[in-house]
Amino acid sequence: MPYLLTILLCVAADQAVKYYVVTHLALYESAPLLPGLVELYYIRNTGGGFSILSGHTWLLTLLTAAVMAAVAVLLARRTFPHPLAMWTLTAILGGGLGNLIDRVRLGYVVDMFNFQFMRYPVFNVADILVVCGTIGFAAYYLLLHDRAAKKETDHGTDQPDGGQ
Repeated sequence: MPYLLTILLCVAADQAVKYYVVTHLALYESAPLLPGLVELYYIRNTGGGFSILSGHTWLLTLLTAAVMAAVAVLLARRTFPHPLAMWTLTAILGGGLGNLIDRVRLGYVVDMFNFQFMRYPVFNVADILVVCGTIGFAAYYLLLHDRAAKKETDHGTDQPDGGQ
């Protein structure tokens, strides 16, 4: 239940920031957020990360829907029951659904965070959730999954009971 609530909060936060940007900035307009570091810069992205497959929103919509369905199944089945895995999958699903809503509803994703000190693609709250969740899940899988699975297997097997 806390995972479902968190997914809803992630989607709500993403959509709230996007709503704010769309209602307060004209397309391609910017406003300082953290002066010299990050600005709000309203753009519409018809592609994926780094504008990959730009103009192929329908393909990205289908791909995103399929991946989010798979992540939802992993969460529901508790395929990776470790709390770190569950929370990182929750972040991925919350972010992915936020961008999926934009693609279905608008035909593009609203992006707004622009680094002023370096050249980097403009991104949004959902992107942050997906990237951080993915990095966190990869770290879990590479560093903890084998140990967690072994520990679970050890607890699930019958131990000899001393000679009976």
